[in-house]
Order: sequence, then structure tokens, then C-alpha cells
Amino acid sequence: MSRDRGPRRPRRLDRSALIAASVTALSLTASGCVVVHGEREVLPATTKAEAAKALEQFTNAYNAADKAYDSSLDAAHVTGALGAIDAARLKAGKTNSPGGNTTHTPLKLSDVTYTIPKKAGWPRWFVADAAGNKGGTARWLLVFTRNGLNEPFQVAYLTLVAEGKVPEFKKDADGWAEAVPANSTDLAAAPADLSEDYASYLKSGSDVFADGTHTSAWRADRAKNAIRPGLATQYIDEPLTNDAYTPLALRTQDGGALVFFATHHYVKQTAHAGAAIPSPGEAALALTKGEIKQSLTMEFVSNEVALDPAKGAGGQKVTVLGRIQGLTTAEGS
Repeated sequence: MSRDRGPRRPRRLDRSALIAASVTALSLTASGCVVVHGEREVLPATTKAEAAKALEQFTNAYNAADKAYDSSLDAAHVTGALGAIDAARLKAGKTNSPGGNTTHTPLKLSDVTYTIPKKAGWPRWFVADAAGNKGGTARWLLVFTRNGLNEPFQVAYLTLVAEGKVPEFKKDADGWAEAVPANSTDLAAAPADLSEDYASYLKSGSDVFADGTHTSAWRADRAKNAIRPGLATQYIDEPLTNDAYTPLALRTQDGGALVFFATHHYVKQTAHAGAAIPSPGEAALALTKGEIKQSLTMEFVSNEVALDPAKGAGGQKVTVLGRIQGLTTAEGS
């Protein structure tokens, strides 16, 4: 079912040991006790067994929600960009098919690799890299995060990456990965800045990102769509970095980082006099407020995964490997 390329260590660190260490680490000395608080202690985010359990719980909840078109069934297992995209998708599905998803096919994930960083403070998080029965040969990358020991792991980011494009990660002697600080200055772009950099790039271009499907090709498609006869299309792109949308990064073997981040997009279509707005489809109509008379404004949340090279690495640019975007709401006027 799964292939473990995660931490390999000479002795097992079980769940109870992790929890105890996360709360306090006690060192008895002749003069008394020295207390080290968990929020400042560098610890693995979880164990491989707990990571596998979190993936199983997410998959079961995701399938139940998809079958019933009921977001309450997986709300405890999603957050951030995926949470926003998933909730809107299920809402639209329920509106158009109140009895549930008649074409439901359960998601099955296999050949799973768990990459678990060792870090201080919250959130604690890990990445699951899996093969799926949907999406062809692409690898499913799921980022699980939580903000406390009493909270469940939730999937904040879900992206698909072409087979063979997931990088090798830097690991310590025990097999734990390295989380890269959001404000790191040793990369081509700080992970904390990538969301704003990407929004700016989509608007006016820049030298931060390499050409590709999710960069230059997407800009070209948008420019083409903006000048369709009888229809004007405007785009507004915004960074999305607060709370559960915080960018997360893992150090790669070559000194760079794999960064997960999110962005916010608006697309406004306005018909010229005598022309009609193209039908946005049943799913979009289910999320649309107001009547579409002359214009339709659609709001999207997108999550991206990018390779951020080490600063000075031969002039390399940030490469966006994957992007999943979902309509969250729309308004007609």
C-alpha cells in the first residue's frame, strides 16, 4: 500500500515520547529542574505512524464528503487553500445534486512517501507524496498542518506535480527533513514573499519566475482572453498569506527549497452592449449571487508549489511545478 522513504533512524520515537517532549523537556540537575518549553524545542513534527493515520483519516473524510456533497463531513480535516476550494466545490455540488454525487469515485492514494521536518514552534507540519487513482501519473502532494497537540492534522495545500519532478529533500542522520524559515534570505525569493511575487508577476511580469505552464503560458492565455470580441475580461491578483494560508517550505538536497503557497484571484467579465456573458456553467452558477445582466465577477483561491533555488545558483529562477485553483464565489450584476 505504501512505500516509506521517510525517516530512517536506529531507534523508534513513539507518539507518547513526542508528546511528552513537545510539552516539556526536563533535565534534573543538582540544583533543581531546568524546563525547556515545547514551542522552542526543535522536534519532529510527528511520527510516520501518525502521519499515515492522518492521511487515512483525511482520505476517508474526503471521500465521504464527496459522495454526499456535504462539507461538514471533512471540515475537520481540511484548512487553508484546500479548505476554501473544497467547501465551495461541495456547496456547488449539493446545490445541483441535493441527493449526493451520483458519479462519485473514491479517491485512493498509494505508494506514499512521508517527509517530516524537524522544527521548533507551531505550526508543525509534514508532506505526503502519493500516487492517486485520479490525475493520471501525477504525484499528489498534500501538506498536513496543525497548531497544537490537541488539534487534528488538516490538509492546507493539495497540488499535483508531474511524475519525476518532486525534488529530493535534505535529511539529517535520523531521516528528518529541514523546514525553511519563511523569511529565509538564502533563496532566490523568500518563501514569505512568493505569494505577493506571484500576484505581481501575473499582473505585469518579473524576473522572479521561470517560464512554464503556470507562469508565462498562463499570462499569455489571460492576455488572449482579455480581448475577446464583445467581452472585456479584467484580472485582479492578490497575495494570500495569513493564518492557514502561511507559506511552508522544505529544504531540498541542492540547497534550495520546495515552497507551498496560496494566492487570491478575481476575474470580471463585462459584456459589451448587445452581447451576452458566456454561461459560466452549472457549478459556477450555484456559487453566484445576484443576476448576471452585464457582468460576472468570479473569485478564486489557488494553491501553488514551486522550486525556489538557492540564491546565486547559476541565475536560476523560481519554477512553479503545480497549481490547483477553485472558484469560491461569484456575483452577477
